[in-house]
Amino acid sequence: MQSARRIDMKKMCKSIVPPVLLLLLASTALQAAGHITFPSEDGLPVSAEVYAPHASAAAPVIVLFHQAGASRGEYVEIAPWLNRLGYNCLAVDQRSGGGMNGVANETAQRAEKKNLPTGYVDALPDIRAALRYARRHYGERGVLAWGSSYSAALVLQLAGTSPGLVDGVLAFSPGEYFRRAGKGATWIQSSARDIRVPVLIASARDEAGEWAGIFAAIESKHKVAFVPATAGRHGSRALWSRYRDSDAYREAVQAFLAQYFPVGR
Repeated sequence: MQSARRIDMKKMCKSIVPPVLLLLLASTALQAAGHITFPSEDGLPVSAEVYAPHASAAAPVIVLFHQAGASRGEYVEIAPWLNRLGYNCLAVDQRSGGGMNGVANETAQRAEKKNLPTGYVDALPDIRAALRYARRHYGERGVLAWGSSYSAALVLQLAGTSPGLVDGVLAFSPGEYFRRAGKGATWIQSSARDIRVPVLIASARDEAGEWAGIFAAIESKHKVAFVPATAGRHGSRALWSRYRDSDAYREAVQAFLAQYFPVGR
């Protein structure tokens, strides 16, 4: 039988746990973001922002990759929203980019200083390194790759060619963007045939034809396509709250995550 006397847990904790330890625990539990660097496959330092307020044993980590000419700043609003849904996030600067939302792409700046190539395909080593970093440090409950435009296509390519690298993919406005880099007209579609993990593909309404063949090629039964009733937006910016139809995209993402990667279980 429960006692009718109410116990003041705050006073109890203060009397048992030293104040310094309480402060440390609070700081760890409430960590919202942190700037980090890690080496790419060729040693180039890659910048990223960590949004990890949840214990890795309870929350999958979503690794967020930006679109062309952009940076990790593409996710300054999206990552905290995903945190509120119960997921940890790592927003990455690939070497092919520039800046977005006032956030400069530090990886691209370093690559340019070293005279390294910064085309779309040149970002693959950064993406692979980021996914492996996330697996080591936050991946106890799984690693999801989230891509925007060219990076959406690249995470699909990796999901098909590198089994075990990711546990799921969310791709916003993917396409066959790599012919100038010497890749075939169906490079992404060919890789997609070997994808076995859950996949969500979404885009603006008039872009659906750009990835229809890619989606059809995915043999996984756990695949979801989302095309808005409205015009929509290109890439991950479709989820920015400044756009009236962002809620439709967010609902699609939330339903996909809840079905295949539920938290707290």
